[in-house]
Amino acid sequence: MTDYREPGRRFGDDFIFGSATASYQIEGAVSEDGRLPSIWDTFSHAPGRTVGGDTGDVACDSYHRWEADLDLIASYGLDAYRFSIAWPRVIPTGTGGVNQAGLDHYSRFVDGLLERGIKPIVTLYHWDLPQVLEDAGGWPERATAEAFAAYAQVVGEALGDRVDTWTTLNEPWCSAYLGYAVGIHAPGRRDPVAALRAVHHLNLAHGLAVQALRSVVSPEAKVSITHNLPTVRPATDDPADVRAADRARAVASGIFTGPELKGAYPELAIATTATHTDWSFVRDGDLAAIHQPIDVLGLNWYMPGWVRQGPEPDPTAPWVPTVSPGCEDVEDVQQPGDRTGLGWIIDPSGLEELLVDLGREFPGLPIVVTENGCAYDDPVVDGRVHDARRVDYLQRHLTAVHRAVEAGVPVAGYFVWSLMDNFEWAEGYSQRFGVTHVDYETQVRTPKDSARWFSRLARTHEIPAVDAVD
Repeated sequence: MTDYREPGRRFGDDFIFGSATASYQIEGAVSEDGRLPSIWDTFSHAPGRTVGGDTGDVACDSYHRWEADLDLIASYGLDAYRFSIAWPRVIPTGTGGVNQAGLDHYSRFVDGLLERGIKPIVTLYHWDLPQVLEDAGGWPERATAEAFAAYAQVVGEALGDRVDTWTTLNEPWCSAYLGYAVGIHAPGRRDPVAALRAVHHLNLAHGLAVQALRSVVSPEAKVSITHNLPTVRPATDDPADVRAADRARAVASGIFTGPELKGAYPELAIATTATHTDWSFVRDGDLAAIHQPIDVLGLNWYMPGWVRQGPEPDPTAPWVPTVSPGCEDVEDVQQPGDRTGLGWIIDPSGLEELLVDLGREFPGLPIVVTENGCAYDDPVVDGRVHDARRVDYLQRHLTAVHRAVEAGVPVAGYFVWSLMDNFEWAEGYSQRFGVTHVDYETQVRTPKDSARWFSRLARTHEIPAVDAVD
């Protein structure tokens, strides 16, 4: 069995290496310069929603420290930086008046990246929906998709001459299922019908935003979407378990990539969710609007999952955060193996497997691994952070990416999650994914050994040995 520890593999000179963050996770300054609350402000301030009651009120204070953070990225020799724009900082109420101070901040930010020779990769939505829009119904409502397209056009007009790649949505699976079905992410609702309506209107928002962006940004700019598509494996060879895996894939992946990249919802996804909805909220013309050409498919990937056929579900029971919420009779099956600090199993073969599968399903479409990383809490000792487990994780997963490239998959880049430790959503500050350690009391940034290792990779394009950290 391959252990994926294969230093020396070399990526092509045009392969992009970068790091990634999200606005609510790092910016802070939640009530400054005209910004109004997002659903994550509201959610994190509600008792019991996050570990330790943590919020993103200050986070990494990157709104004020952005120039030093860009210097940090440049010091690592990275080609690109993937960051998100806070919708409530640009259009605080979700629709209507534009907050120029917010746009000006991101304009300076993009200019700062370009001055340092770093490609700006913009995500328009990384989960911080303006609370005003949630109060009006949120993603289950068509009006939110229409508002998102208008927001995309505003940002595209302001920054469209300078941004390398535009990503419409980050992980709509999480927005729809964890936010509206399971309730462990903002806005914290537990309504399966609302979740499926949110799926469709997130898809529609993507399509409408692509059209809006194409009308205003540079013709050279790339347009993308990022999904956390799972590697779903049947727990056994039993046909029932194989079918369960097919259904889980349909509701977790195909329900997004089907309409976006093929122009139709998978029949299996429709059938699997039929106990909750007849999908009558899909209107004539919606699928054509959703099915827009994109230049890059973004993939966020952390671990594979195994499923089996479970018992008939209790229709009154709440959904749980399985590989695929919505398949109530499909059960997750835990497998033995090494795990990260967050308890996620480490199996880089799942990344290679999924990349190869995507290459077959969508031939010729460039893929970028827009997030991959692991949580470990390694301390600062004498000014250094020795995070050997993260270095090993990165080496093995980059080997998986390289093996997929060798197999002919057009993988064009890899972004480590994350540039720095930050507010990790419902986990608060209890989990550290960064290649840069952040002391949340002092806001001091300390590069970890993984940052030094990844910097060497970015500069040489060759996967280093695990001890190549200086």
